[in-house]
Amino acid sequence: MNNNELLPHLFRTEYRKIASVLYKHFGFEHPEIAEDIASDTFLTAAETWGIKGLPENPVAWLYTVARNKAKDHLRRGKVFDQKISPDLQSAYNEWEEIEINLSDEHIRDSQLQLMFAICQPVLPPESQIGLALRILCGFGIEEIADAFLSNKETINKRLFRAKEKLREQQVKIEFPPAAQISARAQAVLTTLYLLFNEGYYSSSKDSTLRKDLCLEAMRLTHLLIENESTNLPDTNALMALMCFHASRFEARTDVNGEMIRYDEQDTSLWNDELIGKGKYYLNLSSEGDQLSKYHVEAAIAWWHTIKADSVEKWESILQLYNRLLQIAYSPVVALNRTYALYKARGKQEAIGEAEKLQLNNNHLYHVLLGHLYTGIDQQTAAVHLKTALKLAKTTTEKNRIRKDLENLA
Repeated sequence: MNNNELLPHLFRTEYRKIASVLYKHFGFEHPEIAEDIASDTFLTAAETWGIKGLPENPVAWLYTVARNKAKDHLRRGKVFDQKISPDLQSAYNEWEEIEINLSDEHIRDSQLQLMFAICQPVLPPESQIGLALRILCGFGIEEIADAFLSNKETINKRLFRAKEKLREQQVKIEFPPAAQISARAQAVLTTLYLLFNEGYYSSSKDSTLRKDLCLEAMRLTHLLIENESTNLPDTNALMALMCFHASRFEARTDVNGEMIRYDEQDTSLWNDELIGKGKYYLNLSSEGDQLSKYHVEAAIAWWHTIKADSVEKWESILQLYNRLLQIAYSPVVALNRTYALYKARGKQEAIGEAEKLQLNNNHLYHVLLGHLYTGIDQQTAAVHLKTALKLAKTTTEKNRIRKDLENLA
């Protein structure tokens, strides 16, 4: 791998590690320092490696430069003057003792502690996801904007406000007390769940970005599993859910980036290795006596990896949706349940249940009704699909609905 290929790769894998440790060191009082030093480390690498060539150990080189830059900042900057010690002469003599620990263990601990710090109820979900992508995943502002179908200015403002809020609330980057970890972990799992969904259900045509979002959510969830205190049944259930969904990633879009619906997917593209991993984590999640929404959603996702299109399969999925609605009701879950009802018991019963939902401003609601009425009442089916076309927000969604209308005609 040459310099042009290696540096972007290392930025993706190492920036987040360096930034996490620096955040841990400087705290949310000075978030810009951590990001500036991490970014400047890679800028120095780009300039130096271009002239002198690659060092023998590029990762160790980056860590050494990051440590030195952090120490230089502490030595000369206002943070050193105000935060480290009021006695400048004494502090200057002892500055060498300040250590920026970039060991594997400290990096993992810093990332885990940052997860708990970022996932605060004082921040809206989109801000939590944005900070996770920026700090824990090393995504650039433009990438985050693309993920949210937004723009750089909006994302910059959102992240700035989020950091300010954490600073005002004096949020510490540390593990919660042992007695609180299970409860606090729920907010972390929710953020990772939403992060995965941003990738898996994204309407962006950038398949690489969408896949990266999913992989980062899985990587961070695996960090939780590796830590004894956060290796909870819910964590394993969420990991199982992600593995089952990710197993069908390649089959969900065509060569043009258009969405392929479940019943039209090429099952030969499903990833058996990820399905196997999903089963492994689902088995681990069975410890304890608590049934979370992640357990039920993982079970539903497992049934979706069964290739046979049988009544037994869809009846099982239907019953699981009934259980999920009891645990965590949402209109989207109710809508998905209606599709399972159709597959298990036919269109007429599903139409009756769907129309009770009255999700008139949801384009997926009208897409489903358009599908259910097809072959029963073509005119009503067309009305729903045309309504869905008006409500759909992205080009990908609109193109798919236009195809449905063409097929209906």
